[in-house]
Amino acid sequence: MYATMTYTGGVHKHYEMEELIEDLGGFILQKNKAQVDISITIAIPEEDIDKIQQKAKELLGDVEISPLASTEIAVIAPTLAHQHLPHASCDIAEYLRRYGTKTNMIGLARGAGKGISQISKREKDIAEEHDLAVFTLGSFSDCIRTKKFLFEDLDIPVIVTGSPTDLTAEELSCEAYVPGFGRIPYRLKRGENIRALRNLAETAEDLIKKQRELLEEDPLIVSPVIVKIMLEREIPEIAEIVAPMPIVSQLDGVRVKLPYEEYHEKIANVEVEGYRLGDVADIKQSKVFDGSTLIKIYPESSII
Repeated sequence: MYATMTYTGGVHKHYEMEELIEDLGGFILQKNKAQVDISITIAIPEEDIDKIQQKAKELLGDVEISPLASTEIAVIAPTLAHQHLPHASCDIAEYLRRYGTKTNMIGLARGAGKGISQISKREKDIAEEHDLAVFTLGSFSDCIRTKKFLFEDLDIPVIVTGSPTDLTAEELSCEAYVPGFGRIPYRLKRGENIRALRNLAETAEDLIKKQRELLEEDPLIVSPVIVKIMLEREIPEIAEIVAPMPIVSQLDGVRVKLPYEEYHEKIANVEVEGYRLGDVADIKQSKVFDGSTLIKIYPESSII
């Protein structure tokens, strides 16, 4: 299994860290430069974590485990209107990114109103392309209870946020409920807001950890990290994509921002660890980004 970590330090001699990652059989998932500082998200074998920590200390940098790296989380609000998306949803999405995940903001087309709110089949399909969904609801217990049909039949883990403290995950039919949020008309900068954000991040980490443990019981045929690297090597058009993060890693696959109709056959023919990718993964058109390609890797049990 690979561990995901984030190294932050100076640009000077950062190539030594990159060389060590390559020597250990690890991969660079993302690299960001900001003047004289650099941040590198990496995936390395778990048994080599101490070597990365030692090198980071030598380079006077910092390294920490990023439990949400190589995941994609949907932050879903009833609507994108000012009634439901003042600041809390945006701050939640931004805060979770600090832990290494990729977040997508989603506003439901018919989510407003306790009695008339809806979620369409397409919106459910979009949500289920992610590893985890965070539903940012409001300030009234009765309203949140009434709207639980929006997420109770999703096939991915769901975290619900809201203002009331008297709600439980069991009565909402979700994996976790995190209080301390709601329709907040200001940035989440106060002490109680920061504590709520930390609680949310820790809850997301716990749910992602449980999903990883389930994957260990029936591992994927090939690692999404390896798939990402091989796609970048074999399909040069990926380097020409101007959108941020042209390939997004997930727990059980990757999303490639290349048109499905034009590239799905080329993607299927990429060889990964001796396998033709089309034989060990379901390759289909993504609904999150029009024309993108979603790759979901089969578990080992599917071969038997």
